[in-house]
Amino acid sequence: MAPSMPPSSHDSKQDVLDMLRELAELTQIDEADPQSFRVRAYETAAQAIAAQASDLGRLTVEELREIHGIGKSTADKIRELLETGRVRKLEELRAKHPPGVVALLRIQGLGPKSVRRLRAELGVDSIDSLRDALARHAMRGVAGFGAKAEQKLAESLARLEAQGSLERTPISVALPLATRIVERLRQVPGVSHAAYCGSLRRFAETIGDVDVVVAASDPAPVMDALVSLRVVERVLGRGDSKASVVTHRGTQIDLRVVGAHQLGAALLYFTGSKTHNIELRQRALARGMTLNEYALSELDGGRVVASETEEQIYAALGLPWIPPELREGAGEIAAAERGALPARIGDVIGDFHVHTTVSGDGRSTLEEVVAAARARGTRVLAITDHAEGTRSGVGREALLEQRARIRALRAELGDELLLLHGVELNIGPNGELDYDAEFRRGFDWCLASVHDRFELDRAAQTRRIVTAMRDPAVRMIGHLSARMIGARPPIDVDLDAVLAAAEETGTALEVNGALPRLDLSADALRRARERDVTFVLTSDAHHARELERVGFAARNAERAWVGPDRIANAWPAERLCAWVRREPREIA
Repeated sequence: MAPSMPPSSHDSKQDVLDMLRELAELTQIDEADPQSFRVRAYETAAQAIAAQASDLGRLTVEELREIHGIGKSTADKIRELLETGRVRKLEELRAKHPPGVVALLRIQGLGPKSVRRLRAELGVDSIDSLRDALARHAMRGVAGFGAKAEQKLAESLARLEAQGSLERTPISVALPLATRIVERLRQVPGVSHAAYCGSLRRFAETIGDVDVVVAASDPAPVMDALVSLRVVERVLGRGDSKASVVTHRGTQIDLRVVGAHQLGAALLYFTGSKTHNIELRQRALARGMTLNEYALSELDGGRVVASETEEQIYAALGLPWIPPELREGAGEIAAAERGALPARIGDVIGDFHVHTTVSGDGRSTLEEVVAAARARGTRVLAITDHAEGTRSGVGREALLEQRARIRALRAELGDELLLLHGVELNIGPNGELDYDAEFRRGFDWCLASVHDRFELDRAAQTRRIVTAMRDPAVRMIGHLSARMIGARPPIDVDLDAVLAAAEETGTALEVNGALPRLDLSADALRRARERDVTFVLTSDAHHARELERVGFAARNAERAWVGPDRIANAWPAERLCAWVRREPREIA
């Protein structure tokens, strides 16, 4: 095997972040305490490393310890990883708590303490063994678990299974992983292009495996680079132009290396759903051609018609280029032939869900967030720190102090950026909101979200959201389903009733771009687009660098065929600002 390339500074930083986050996850299982000293130390260290611009590979243990939040033990582990590619403590924890055990934490109602208890008393060490224990009603004999707790676990498991996410990798894990692998492979000499494909390129919310396509003059160095990545646990197979590996977290990566002249055909083949690809092949056959992962060719004689780019292949089939997010076999080919594909969303000029350090979970100051928004060309920015009804929320005095700072900053910004003082209100179990009506009216922008009581039944969940919509101060409902993909099931709501209330009250619905949420989901968006409802794409940023997540919200909306005319912050600036400044409506 050829020697692997040394990791770049960016790659080293990602290696360290992966190591610290995995240590935090496994340590909370090991110590049965998500708030233990070691867990918090690893989490604090990860936040510190994420904010570092320095090349970590050049820092000694002493220099690492000078970074606020990095202690000696953590600094030693960072150097151990950077020098040897492994961390003994992490390997011990992986052996002690394999992926099946870690997966149990995705079930709502199971924390580190309960996982330890079930593992010790019933041998529950995977989703399969949890299913078996539930089927046998074995949990009822375990302290802390009764019939009611058992039923709630069974319901939570069933709802996750219904989403098809338990055996798949959430996009919040898959996309950063794939992006990092692609960036690494692009550095290999002889590589002209590298991209992730498959359902991930279609922006599916869960991924079976990650497909990577690379165009290179020599496949061998590309595969050497893949198998030598620190995230790789084992190699499943390797041939002349393809390889499959599994990461430490259990995600399979399938690599295909092609020549530059075959790139378009490979990207097309490895991106489209089975139905989309079948329809394209049938269309090719009807025109006397054949389509595969190498080329679009004539049936008679085999002359290559197109292969270098996707655009060339689509054009040869009489179609415009179809965005990857639409390639699901859901009528997109017929729509493309009619010229009826939805318009791309384009520039998103506002963000209406952004947190700062005023929230307990915010990581960037107001000034840092505003600077990042200006750099992105944002025209309207709503600062929406958590209200007092959540653990991360704050009281009136802190928000009034922030309001004064925002008004002073607004005067400096002039017409460049409309800076709004907003708040994210918590929706109580009966639809009650934080603060009193008069205080709420003092904000430029109020969104309201569900952050607790996820177990309420459909009628109660629907009623609480509709009640919040009827408050004149509430302009938008945030992350409607409150789901965390692959971890927390969505709350049970009557979506049609919520959409009807949104139409009646003029309340916008958020499309949250945080990858663990992507809420509204694409399925909900498809239903909602048939109603007279306004959508707002947001980042739900808790750090200035997360403002880019509004782009994920746009991809999710495009996947659901939602056009820019339905999205307030994709409108021209004058129309958007007029919508923001409209007078609050009175709802009986």
